[in-house]
Amino acid sequence: MGKMIYLMGKSSTGKDTIYKALLQDESLSLKKIIPYTTRPVRSGEKPGEEYFFTDDEGFLALRGQGKVIEAREYHTYHGLWRYFTVDDGNIDLQNNNYLIIGTLESYVKTAEYFGRDSVLPVLLEVDDGIRLQRALDRERTQENPKYQEMCRRYLADEEDFSREKVREAGISRIFSNENLEECLSEIEKYLFGSVRRAGDGYGHKGESGKSGCPAGGSGTGEGGGW
Repeated sequence: MGKMIYLMGKSSTGKDTIYKALLQDESLSLKKIIPYTTRPVRSGEKPGEEYFFTDDEGFLALRGQGKVIEAREYHTYHGLWRYFTVDDGNIDLQNNNYLIIGTLESYVKTAEYFGRDSVLPVLLEVDDGIRLQRALDRERTQENPKYQEMCRRYLADEEDFSREKVREAGISRIFSNENLEECLSEIEKYLFGSVRRAGDGYGHKGESGKSGCPAGGSGTGEGGGW
């Protein structure tokens, strides 16, 4: 039985960078699950790599077919944006391991859909000051920066990823991503103890207790983006 690795964190915690690094680890043999969104394509994004881009009509059609696993909607400064996951027939947990980026809310719904034993959460966090600077630096590179939306997302994350909600979701490990190499190393140790690897049975156990920190505390920092 394979696992679905569910990568999540507040905006600008480095999810995209960790995501790409884990996909390149051939020993994990992870396949992509690509979410859908109705938001506009950002500068540098390619449809089908990080998201499938559609519109409200496309979302409603998929939902009408019973293919939407979970969906969230956000009333932004630029209109209603939807993010959702689709069971399009390409997810085979009997034979493969998968990697997906989402939110705490979408993790809970996906774990309910596939079963908690099949979905492994990886929650990233970064000091809020560092996270805000990262978000600002990234937005400045956009052809049409959306600073109001950046601020909305930053503030919304405080509620969406509150300590109470993390505990309610049953997440007991949090990975600090202020040092990329250290964070990636800790995540890989954690996954090697839980994920069936290419050419192997189930992975050996990593170093117990060193794969993250309890949800009630942190390693070197506090709890990209989309």
